[in-house]
Parts: sequence; structure tokens; C-alpha cells
Amino acid sequence: MGGEAVEWHHHYPRNDVLALSLQQMKALSAVGRGAKGVVFLVENEDAKELWALKVILRGNIEKKHKDSAAKDGSEYRRVSFEQQVLRQFDHRLLPKLRGSLSTDKIVGYAIDFCPGRDLNSLRKKQTEKMFSDDIIRFYAAELVLALEYLHDLGIVYRDVKPENIMIQEDGHIMLVDFDLSTRLSSKSPPSSPTTSTNSVLPQDSSRRKRTSSFRWWCSSGFASDDDSDTPSNHRPSSNSVFSAESDSVEKSNSFVGTEEYVAPEVILGNGHDFAVDWWSLGVVLYEMLYGVTPFRGSNRKETFYRILSKEPDLVGEQTPLRDLIRRLLEKDPGQRISMDGIKAHDFFKGVRWRSVVEIARPPFIPPPETDRQDFEDKGIDVEQFTEGIFSDGESGKSHEYNGIQTAWVEELNGQEGSKPNNFSFF
Repeated sequence: MGGEAVEWHHHYPRNDVLALSLQQMKALSAVGRGAKGVVFLVENEDAKELWALKVILRGNIEKKHKDSAAKDGSEYRRVSFEQQVLRQFDHRLLPKLRGSLSTDKIVGYAIDFCPGRDLNSLRKKQTEKMFSDDIIRFYAAELVLALEYLHDLGIVYRDVKPENIMIQEDGHIMLVDFDLSTRLSSKSPPSSPTTSTNSVLPQDSSRRKRTSSFRWWCSSGFASDDDSDTPSNHRPSSNSVFSAESDSVEKSNSFVGTEEYVAPEVILGNGHDFAVDWWSLGVVLYEMLYGVTPFRGSNRKETFYRILSKEPDLVGEQTPLRDLIRRLLEKDPGQRISMDGIKAHDFFKGVRWRSVVEIARPPFIPPPETDRQDFEDKGIDVEQFTEGIFSDGESGKSHEYNGIQTAWVEELNGQEGSKPNNFSFF
């Protein structure tokens, strides 16, 4: 039954997006920061729902745009693209855009809050920091369905990694962080194993370190010290190599992704399509099985060399899971297993694809949400707090915070360099 089509989602844009105001929301805590903005846990005052609010300073967008070589507004398009795709989603495993926010100082949007944090944090809580085959099968099946939905919409996700896979209140996953995604005008045929003569190298090869924009969107607070890996398996940061969004009929030439999860064709700059998501899925499955990624080197150059030249070390007896990982980590995108083959693979034998989300029992259900009485009654001034986080010390502005907010500012700013694994960069 692996080849059955999924019929319980809909392909239509969401036009009923609420225009939010700061007066409608109470910011309970700051749960992450990035290169341009901050993520807040907020409570909608009307519905009393918990949302994750991503906020970006307008000044940061304008500065990045002026500093970039692009003159066509690409920086603004990158910021707005995520909202554009979120408006389309109507799927249990993808975020629902709850509303957008725009003031003179900030722009942002809200999605549902996920109390279960991310899949990487959940893996680290396991005794041996690995999952069993049955647990991997559950999360893998849901990832396949989420990616299938995106691909049907013509969207290549391009940043599949555990930090972008959040655990919802009911234990099902939510795939988040779409600022590295791009849209192809139609599903493209499998990539050619040879380089097209019309392919071009990325025009923008600039690279910036970043961790998942949403790593802490669905957490209930800052990372604790015991969330960090030991030195032998410490992930120094999730380094995404980033280029501007590229719209292409069949392939994108953007150099984009997170280095340990990036596909060979992205490194080579030969153009890439939906197959890059299946490669990254293979890396994620490998990490869930072994507790480490398959190609990580001591630096980016060595990691890329291993991705291009080394085969994954699939230690242990030959099982359907290891066979699937091997097929996903096929370096030639033209030979890599794709949607139909994945759903029909022996690893998913017996999976009822049409009803996975409805009847499958998640292996982990998050504990009840944090008591809201634990948060400050007055809430946080979102604009003032965000300005305080990104103050360069030269503006002459002085921001006053109460003790709790001051501690958060110091935590988010002061320790950014010393504990890169604990914060988000987007």
C-alpha cells in the first residue's frame, strides 16, 4: 500500500490571514533569537491560545538589503517568502499561519506553539541518544507525507534536519522554517546524472552560519546545559550555506542548506530539484539510527569532501531501514530513490499512508504546557525587547527592562558566542 496517494490534504491558498496587533497578544517569554530577529512565546488575548511569534526589525532588513549586492529587492522577498508559503498550507504536519504583524519598527508572524521542542532534543533524551526502528518509522513516515505535500505544491524545502522537525502537543511532527525553501513552477523530472551545459554556478556564494530559525519556536524556554552534546558528538552549530531564493522551472542553482545535510548536487552547483529533500531525509534517518550524521568532518571543507566522495558507514546487519538510508544517500540524484519508491519500500511495509496522521500513535507525547502563572503578569514589550537585543551600543538609546527581561537580554546577547548550540540564527 506504499504507493497510495494522500487525499486528506487540500491544495488551496489560505487567504483568511489575520492582521495582528501587539495589543492582541501577550508576550510571555523570549524563546530564541536570530541574526535579524527574536522568537517569542505569546498568548492570544482573545482565544487564549499559545502561539510562536517570529519578529524581525525593519532596520535589520533594510541594512541587509543595502549591504547586499542585489538591487532588485531580493532581501525583502526572502523575508516575505516564508509568509507566502505558510498562507498556502492546510496540512496537519505543517504550520498554520495564525496571523501577520507589521508596525513601524518590526514585522513578523505567528504560528502554533509546539510544546515538544525539536526532534534533535528528543533524540538526546534517549538513553543512547538514538531511536529504535519503530520510532524512526513513525517520524520518517510523517516526514515523507509533509515533504510530499510540499512537493505537490512545487516547493522544495531544502533544509530538512532534526532541528526543523518540531513535536506538536499531540506528538505528531510539525515541519517548520521555510526561509530557505524555493518554488519550482512544476514538479521537475529526476535530475540528470551529468551536469547540464546550461547549469550555472551560484551567483551568490556567500555563506553564513545559522541554526534553525525555529529551533526554540516550540520549546518552553532556553536550552539548558544538559541539552548540549558531549565533546565527541557536539554539534558546534547548524551551519546553513545560504543564497537568495531562485525561482526556476525545473531546477534551482542556489547554494543553500545546512552543511551536514546538504546534497552533493548543491555543493557542485549543478542545479537541484526535489531530490535534495530526499538526500537530507536520508541524513536525518541515519542520525536517528546512529546518533551522528554520516559525513561530518572537522570543518566545512572536509564535510563537503566526505559528502561528495565517501559512502555512509551503515554498521550493523542489513535491514530495510539501512537499505532505505543507502538508497536515499545515493550521490547521483538521477539514481536516488524518490517518492514512489520510498513509500513502497520494505521499511514502510504495512504503513497505511492515507491514515498515518489519523490513526498512528505517536511514540512521545509532550508533558502539559508550562503553567502560565510562571510568566510575568505584564508580559514583554516586544518592540522594546527586540530593539534591546539588537542594540549596537552606538545609537544612544537606553532601554529599561525589569529584572526578568534584563536577564533574558543578557542570556540572548551575552552568551551568543559562547554557546552557539543554544540559540537560533535566522
